[in-house]
Amino acid sequence: MRGYRGRLEAEIFLALVVGAAAFALAALVSAAARTHVPGELLGAFFVLVVLAVAHIGGVLYALPVGVVSIEAFDWYFLPPLHHLDAATLSVLVLLLVMSVAVGAVAARAGRRATASEQARDVLADEQAALRRVATLVARQASPAAVFEAVTEEVGRLLELDMAYLMVYEADETARVVAAWSLKGGGYPVGTRHTLEGDNVVGRVFRTHGPARIDDYTDAAGTIAEYVRSLGIRAGIGTPIVVEGRLWGLMTAASTEPEPLPVGVESRIKAFTDLVATAISNAEARSALERVADEQAALGRVATLVAEAAPPSKVFAAVADEVAGLFGVPLVGLFRYDTDQSGTVIAASGDLSPYLGRTWNFSPGDQSLIASLKRAGRPLRIDDYPDVTRGGLEIAKELGVGAAVGMPVIVEGRVWGAVAMGIAKGRPPLPADTVDRVTAFTDLVATAIADTEARTEIGRLAEEQAALRRVATLVARAVQPGEVFAAVAEEIGHVLEVDHARVLRYESDATATVVAGWGDDRFSPVGSNWSLEGESVLAQVFRTSCSARKDRFEDLAGDIADLARRLGTKSAVAAPIIIDDRLWGAALGASSGHLPAAAEGRIAHFADLIATAISNAETRSELTASRARVVAAADDTRRRLERDLHDGIQQRLVSLALKARATATATPEPSQEIQGELSMLADGLVAALDELREFSRGIHPAVLSEAGLAPALRELARHSAVPIALDLNLECGLDERLEVAAYYVASEALTNAVKHAQASVVELRLDCHDGALTLSIRDDGIGGADPSRGSGIIGLRDRAEALGGRISVVSLPGEGTTLHLQLPADPNAARMPSRLRSAVPT
Repeated sequence: MRGYRGRLEAEIFLALVVGAAAFALAALVSAAARTHVPGELLGAFFVLVVLAVAHIGGVLYALPVGVVSIEAFDWYFLPPLHHLDAATLSVLVLLLVMSVAVGAVAARAGRRATASEQARDVLADEQAALRRVATLVARQASPAAVFEAVTEEVGRLLELDMAYLMVYEADETARVVAAWSLKGGGYPVGTRHTLEGDNVVGRVFRTHGPARIDDYTDAAGTIAEYVRSLGIRAGIGTPIVVEGRLWGLMTAASTEPEPLPVGVESRIKAFTDLVATAISNAEARSALERVADEQAALGRVATLVAEAAPPSKVFAAVADEVAGLFGVPLVGLFRYDTDQSGTVIAASGDLSPYLGRTWNFSPGDQSLIASLKRAGRPLRIDDYPDVTRGGLEIAKELGVGAAVGMPVIVEGRVWGAVAMGIAKGRPPLPADTVDRVTAFTDLVATAIADTEARTEIGRLAEEQAALRRVATLVARAVQPGEVFAAVAEEIGHVLEVDHARVLRYESDATATVVAGWGDDRFSPVGSNWSLEGESVLAQVFRTSCSARKDRFEDLAGDIADLARRLGTKSAVAAPIIIDDRLWGAALGASSGHLPAAAEGRIAHFADLIATAISNAETRSELTASRARVVAAADDTRRRLERDLHDGIQQRLVSLALKARATATATPEPSQEIQGELSMLADGLVAALDELREFSRGIHPAVLSEAGLAPALRELARHSAVPIALDLNLECGLDERLEVAAYYVASEALTNAVKHAQASVVELRLDCHDGALTLSIRDDGIGGADPSRGSGIIGLRDRAEALGGRISVVSLPGEGTTLHLQLPADPNAARMPSRLRSAVPT
């Protein structure tokens, strides 16, 4: 029956036939053995037959044979006996069909289990082979060892006859790098084959994908002919892709007539991936070594740059390192002197004798150095032109066949170039040469920029120091004239000019010199210049922007004539703008050529001048405003005091007198009325006293009538704490100073009474040339904080409005001292305090 095993449908039909035949035979045997064979013996016979069928044909055949044998034994051996009529036949058919169906299901399950077991064995073998190869890869074995191991593992695992590992060469050939054969023979390692014709190797190369040929009978090409000579009938190939590029293929072949199993390609791919990893690792190690060498060379040059070595030393190191890194005998570093010339400033190898040589080249020069200057980007010349012109002369002298060059870019300009050359017939430079050398040109640019930066830093430091000196003057609020003179001097030193001036624009379109530095014979301080014609001052006046002139030969106007007389070749000016209005200009002029950044540098000083003028104006306006506020407040207090004295106080006095007169003049008034009138008079007197006290708080009349000294004495008489007065007022004081001093003294005495717990207060007042000094000290508990109250803040505002200042010292346990200084007002008319009472208020 094993010969008939194949498709399940055919086996089911065969099982039905076998079951029917088994029933017939079992029925005949049962009927014949019924009278003379024991039932146990016959049953054992049937069991043996079923076991034999199960062993030979499987459960699909054994199950129906067993079922029909039992039915035949039951019907024809055991009584009662049956006849094969329609009913028994239908039962027999049903049992036979059911047993065949159950047997089919069981057979399928068994076969699947067997196939799964076989697949597990195959997978285990495959995984073991992959692990062995992966171990080699992980141990970083040589690519040749990995190739040999992979090829053998593929051949044995797939149970094929031959396996090869091949690499594609640049000339479109395939070279065998590893081979395995079950019976020997085949391609030896190193064999090369062209890719022409129809074969697996060519298909993989063209499609970059797996390929198979199940019959080489009709295949064409040298590979196909050699394959047929080896008896190979079928072959398969899987590409090896390394970092996105087709590197080679793994191919396997069979001499059997049957086609190769389905899915072999995917099984081979796992091995080709390991091959790709091994190749990639090997290339990575090689690249890493190259990068390490390159980084070491860069590190040595970078160290020189970081140590601020002289540029010439850095240039020579770059030439040597590039020559050693690429194995190139011709490396040179060029500096462009002009747009049409370049000089060798560093050289290595055969180019060393040309160190210091300068080449001139024409606009159409085809040499590498000239082309780099024009293009400003890396260039590669793989076939140097065979001409002698300009920069090509050196190439011919040295036999240069190909060259690569990179420009040295410093702050956006082409400063020079690094050039590499190889002799004719030598292999070309690697494709990544430009990228690798660019790092060295960047270091060259850094060294040059650092040198220039150090020079620039020194200049900036000097400029910043000059700006700080001027800014310090501005912050100290010195007079604008002093700032102007300092700015002119600093501009002269920082810009290294011959003349520096600060000028103020006038309303009649002229400019007045307010400060100068340098030779001032032609434009001294105070001189006035017309802005007619062309000049930097006229341009700033018209545009309110910085201006520059680098030639004065053809300019008209008085200022241009003066520049020519002074031999001025270049001049710059920056506007001085205050609150969006043009105030003046800062000017620098030189007999040489001023640097490109001179306008911006002089503008910084112009801004400081504007700040100084603006601050001076602001301080003046603030002082005047505060003085007006204080004067207005004092006038208001004085007017209120006068209105109270001349109005309400007088009426209260009149009412009190009238009440007392009424009480006296009334003939025999009743005791009650007289008492009421007396109470009215006393109340009016008390109200009058309170009003006088209130009036004194607003503005004491004695201060206006008699002056500061009497006012302070009266303040001392009303104080609850004894006050020791020391008043020295032999000079005349402005009334505003007297009012300020009085209120400061009043506030200080009030604080001493309320908070200081003082036993005595000392008050000293001095006057000298119209200036006033007031000192108030108590022996209280101290610890006062002027910032926590508004009283001292108001007094400080009053003092500062008059140009004075207040200081408070209050240490815990040591009392409090207040010190007031008020300067004399040169515009105020002063009057001695002792004569103040004679002046009507």
